[in-house]
Amino acid sequence: MHQPPSAGGSSAAPEPEAEQRARTESVGEMFSHLAGNLSTLVRQEIQLAKVEATASAKQAGRGIGFLAGAAVGGFFLLMFLSMALMWALGEVMDLGWAALIVAVIWAIIAAILAQQGKKQLDKIKGLPQTQETVQEIPENLHPHKETR
Repeated sequence: MHQPPSAGGSSAAPEPEAEQRARTESVGEMFSHLAGNLSTLVRQEIQLAKVEATASAKQAGRGIGFLAGAAVGGFFLLMFLSMALMWALGEVMDLGWAALIVAVIWAIIAAILAQQGKKQLDKIKGLPQTQETVQEIPENLHPHKETR
């Protein structure tokens, strides 16, 4: 059968640290510890975010490298296909005219892609959620502004 610990007995359970600090520390000291712990937590979270961002950046860098290699390969593919088209057209017309036709085809493709790219870039709204939440911050949090 379990007996409650006596006041002077050696079998008393150790007092939890929080209760001991509550009796011996002032409220100011408690807030100081709280601020220190909160600061430590924020620093640790920032450090974790840096580590995760570094790992993600390395993986993204490798992916971008592979995509760049694929783009170079695609460029050469299109270049040689264009040359093949030019030579094929050169069988039925002068080679200079065939080269001009292939160049005009690529100019049209480039113009269409540029127009589509510009249209996509014009749709960018920046950071709409961030702008909205910044506008919602109460004026009294901005000490350089006068409150009404």
